[in-house]
Amino acid sequence: MTTEAEPQLVRDAMVSDPFALDASRSAQEAGEALTRDEVRAVLVCDDGRLSGVVTRKTLIREVVATGRDPRAVTLGEIAEEPNATLESSMELEEAFAFLEEEDFERVPVVDSGKLVGVLSRAVVRRRLAEDQASDLDEEPEED
Repeated sequence: MTTEAEPQLVRDAMVSDPFALDASRSAQEAGEALTRDEVRAVLVCDDGRLSGVVTRKTLIREVVATGRDPRAVTLGEIAEEPNATLESSMELEEAFAFLEEEDFERVPVVDSGKLVGVLSRAVVRRRLAEDQASDLDEEPEED
């Protein structure tokens, strides 16, 4: 008798402890973080809960173009709603279908509103492909 494997969840494939800054931090700190190639967006949290996202485009539009002092502007003032979030308990295949459908590369992962990770479409694609390959390896050969 074979039992079906438990479905993988978003929490199984997400990057835990993503880079985030508190809403009280300055736009300048976000700008400094965004100069690093690996940081494409700054996740903004208020008491551990995801409250928004700041990108290079946000900084240009909300701070640079308006002539505001980036040291005086807080991230809470300029953070935008994230395009989407995923719950950590969501099934991974369902999350991947969502990422594909919406054409999102990365989405913050929350657990009851608290930021717990980031899910990357490329990582999920690789993980699902590896699982599919290992499932094929386990199938019995036919005579």
